[in-house]
Amino acid sequence: MIKPAKGFHAGRAFSLLALIFVLAFGAAVVLLSFDQQRVVEANGRLQEQTVPEIIRYQRLARNLEQLRQEGERIFAVSSVAARQQSLFVVTLIASHPSILEHPGAAPLAREAEEFLGNVVRTPVDDEHRPSERYEEWQRLAVRLGSQVDDISIQGINLATNDLNVASTAMKLARYKLMIVLVLVGLFLVAFMVLVRRHLIHPLQRINKALSTLSVDRPAPEFHASLMLEIQAVEAAIQEQHALLIQNDETRKVLEQLANKDGLTGLMNRRHFMQTAEVELQRAQRYRRAVTVAMADLDYFKRLNDTYGHAAGDAVLRAFADLVQEAVRQSDLVCRYGGEEFAFLFPEIEPAETEKLAERLRVRCAEMDVGLPDGRQVKVSVSIGLADASECPIEIALKRADEALYEAKRLGRNRVVISGVPPAAEA
Repeated sequence: MIKPAKGFHAGRAFSLLALIFVLAFGAAVVLLSFDQQRVVEANGRLQEQTVPEIIRYQRLARNLEQLRQEGERIFAVSSVAARQQSLFVVTLIASHPSILEHPGAAPLAREAEEFLGNVVRTPVDDEHRPSERYEEWQRLAVRLGSQVDDISIQGINLATNDLNVASTAMKLARYKLMIVLVLVGLFLVAFMVLVRRHLIHPLQRINKALSTLSVDRPAPEFHASLMLEIQAVEAAIQEQHALLIQNDETRKVLEQLANKDGLTGLMNRRHFMQTAEVELQRAQRYRRAVTVAMADLDYFKRLNDTYGHAAGDAVLRAFADLVQEAVRQSDLVCRYGGEEFAFLFPEIEPAETEKLAERLRVRCAEMDVGLPDGRQVKVSVSIGLADASECPIEIALKRADEALYEAKRLGRNRVVISGVPPAAEA
């Protein structure tokens, strides 16, 4: 039996657990969304601002480098036209917006433009020697190269900063995601432990109890469960077991009332016909011998009129007891109606059945029946037999009934086989 114990409702417990998980998971998701937003912003800034800025720096560095190369060309060529052409290019580069917009590159480009312009306009035979002018240019070219390097580094730094922001946000997101996965794993483990301990195991016990629930087994016993729902189900199983036993007892009583004659305890007519039909079909299917009989107590109406119905009931009960002692366990017998009884004898030929019926007749004639008033009477019985191995039960009983009435006609207290000529009477 289940001992009442305090417990918890499974729905509430699992709802609380789910709420805790949802809150923790939701917080982690919010934090992850912040990191995701940072990554998105860094990528957007990289695409919309940093990349164009890097391109501008690259263009500026390329222009400064081209300016330096054109300056080298001015010193390398001797043709006046070529030098003027290079100076023209230098002028274009120095006035380029990318250079003019840069605070460091603009003055340096103007200085280079002015210096190279003076070089181009100064005659070759000037008092200043070309070597001195070239050395001065080299110093200026070094400054240009340094400016190019600085600008390139600035562009790289711009990309690096945004990439570092995105990388940092992605690392944080990865760590938080790992934490979320750990939380999910812990929740699943805790959930499975709770489900297995408080739900699966009790349900297994319930399933085992239900599979073995029977009136032939004792009431199932359960270990106390913490879940109130499981306790309710287990208590219901025990109540069901008690109800099953009660219903079985009721069924047996009803079955007895439905299948047995209330006075004699023998089969009633309805149950006899159902059972005899099945037995007869089996015997006919396997070509086995089977015989039916009808028996009727002689002068029973006179006995009722003389001694009363209570005496008649006593005679019927006494004859029923005698029949149950005389027939085999495999034989079927019922109170067919009033003082009339029907028999079915499987696995026996009519001739052998006649011997059995004759012994029953003799024992009935020798029996003293005690009446309720203390008196005793003797009774006799007439029996008709018929072969039922090749015909339906109704026809076989009709033939046996005809043989019974033939026995009555011949003087009662005798056994007659259907189809046997009257000469057998001698």
